[in-house]
Amino acid sequence: MKNAVKVSTEIGGKPVSLESGLLAKQAAGQACAQIGDTMLFAAVTNTDTPRQGIDFFPLQVEYREKFYAAGKFPGGFFKREARPSEKEILTARITDRPIRPLFPEGYHNDVQINVMLLSADMKNDSDILSILVASTALTLSEIPFNGPIAGVRVGRVNGEFVINPTHEEREQSDIDLFYCGTRDLPMMIEGGSAEASEADIIAAMRVGHDAVIKLVDLQLELRAAMGLPEKVLDIPERDNTFLDAARRLMGDRFAETLVIAGKQERHAAVNAVKSDLKAALLGEFPEMSDEDYRSTFDEFEIETVRNNLIDRGLRIDGRQHDEIRPVDGQVSLLARAHGSALFNRGETQSLGTVTLGTKSDKQSMDAVTGGATSKKFMLHYNFPPYSVGECGRLGATSRREIGHGALAERSLIEIIPEDYPYTIRIVSDIMGSNGSSSMASVCVGTMAMMDAGIPITRPAAGISIGLVTTEQKDVLLTDILGSEDHCGDMDFKVSGTRDGITGFQVDLKIPGLSWELVEGAFEAAKVARIKILESMESVIAAPREEMSEHAPRIETVSIPADKIGELIGPGGKNIRRITEVTGAQIDIEEDGTVLIFATNKESMDSAVNEVKMITAEIEEGEFYEGTVTGVKEFGAFVEVLPGRDGLVHISELADFRVNSVDDICKVGDAMTVKCIGVDDRGRIKLSRKQAMAEMDAVQAAEAVDVETVDA
Repeated sequence: MKNAVKVSTEIGGKPVSLESGLLAKQAAGQACAQIGDTMLFAAVTNTDTPRQGIDFFPLQVEYREKFYAAGKFPGGFFKREARPSEKEILTARITDRPIRPLFPEGYHNDVQINVMLLSADMKNDSDILSILVASTALTLSEIPFNGPIAGVRVGRVNGEFVINPTHEEREQSDIDLFYCGTRDLPMMIEGGSAEASEADIIAAMRVGHDAVIKLVDLQLELRAAMGLPEKVLDIPERDNTFLDAARRLMGDRFAETLVIAGKQERHAAVNAVKSDLKAALLGEFPEMSDEDYRSTFDEFEIETVRNNLIDRGLRIDGRQHDEIRPVDGQVSLLARAHGSALFNRGETQSLGTVTLGTKSDKQSMDAVTGGATSKKFMLHYNFPPYSVGECGRLGATSRREIGHGALAERSLIEIIPEDYPYTIRIVSDIMGSNGSSSMASVCVGTMAMMDAGIPITRPAAGISIGLVTTEQKDVLLTDILGSEDHCGDMDFKVSGTRDGITGFQVDLKIPGLSWELVEGAFEAAKVARIKILESMESVIAAPREEMSEHAPRIETVSIPADKIGELIGPGGKNIRRITEVTGAQIDIEEDGTVLIFATNKESMDSAVNEVKMITAEIEEGEFYEGTVTGVKEFGAFVEVLPGRDGLVHISELADFRVNSVDDICKVGDAMTVKCIGVDDRGRIKLSRKQAMAEMDAVQAAEAVDVETVDA
């Protein structure tokens, strides 16, 4: 862009550029990032003072795709972009997660990051640039951000790793890794694979990290090119007066309270400590506000949980570091669902259901940046407030629900055969939550699909690995509780089969993870995953051979491709008639494959017969049961197949002289005829006379046979 400062490098054989200085000059920082003709813009802003009355960092990350970027109009009645799509929400989340840990602890100023798609070349996905452009805008600002970071996508095509693969390359890839890191350490991974090994994923991460180093350096090069000095973070010292007093007053008691095994008992004991500590602190510090106390107690709880783990080796519920909570489940809970299951892991519980549908049930996707335009496998995740024993408002699907559903969805799609003809919808309703309900959704989804009779290749399960790390010691935790997630440094979710990994997502609260811990977390997840699979298989070991009686059946009929038009009929007339008359659903593929879905045998048989009749070829010498559609002086027209009429000449109506066609038949009469020829123009010649003669001969022969037997 004119008047912009621009720097470039090459990643994976493709030029990547960053620029700034033209747009949104009143923002605290702004930048554009480009690969091919795909370009993203980011602007960051912040408040000058902290927001009062909060104990969290108020970061807001938004990602929006403009349809003009691809030269398109928005779909729907209103030709204007409205609420964000699922793709936009997932891209915003993937941008937020690695950036959030890199702000100073205790920084409570509002920060807003707005990322916008300006240009889409329909080849390179925009999400690979979102982290890069957001980090660049932050790096160019004076907001206290401990970056830069960068993200790339890594695929593997024909055994070779590809950085930032195009949509076409991703379709051929058996790994889809979104990798983000600082110059020194991994920060986040997300994606899926076709049962790749742990070693393969780590190898892909290392390839991605080499590219990240170049992109981090490129951001610093842009800051220098704009004449900005090296960024220095000014982090104010924290006042620990209240926290020091809490340690002195309740440290030992709280440490013992936090290792009570039962959640409800522990919750009651924690509330008692909370109440007593507040009274004691107010006795010493009458000026302490409610907000001061909330913040102090949260820090006190995090510190105590971590100290119990590091110094005493004690988890909140008393388990060993590599121990999984009790796992059990059930299947076939719901009578009308096509498949259902219940999965429990400790206090985390998910109810999973499967619905099977037809091609028309696919989800359409209005993809601005290219890629798939529809999908026939969906997993929807719901997290109601009662799952954690709370009251809450039920409204629109939250970003968290969309993100957790997407993780479980990509974890399961790899175990569904590519040629499976049904559209599949799984719903995971979380009935109880205390740690890693998204991984419970993978487990319950597998069980529900097997209950529905879906021929999955292998069962899949998932687990989350946590981390508490200090300068002296690192502790990995298998199957983390909600409190361990809150107080720990990592949520390392991995799902897969016995043969390999199908999905993963890693979130950190620390600025990077050593490669040794990455390898350790993958190994711990593998061991736990196999144990969970064994428990699941004790409930249902393989897909059922029979589907639910309420699920749609499918039968495949192959027709010549040039017959598709005849089957559809003018304006869809034939297809509409078949579906209305039979109640079946019919999907037609471009190669002439006809998929017929029906919920009962009568409907299926009727639809199959209709399809075969419409697309059948008239064969000379065959008999047909037809209907008279027209009467002329020279003969009668008879419909022998749907939409296919033939002529019975007056001389072929009977074995005697017929003076008038009306003497033999009228419109609407049924008539048995024989095809005696099809001319070069496709005109069909029929004979009632020959059909009757041959039928009489057959009946006479049968009568002789009967007399012989009687004799």
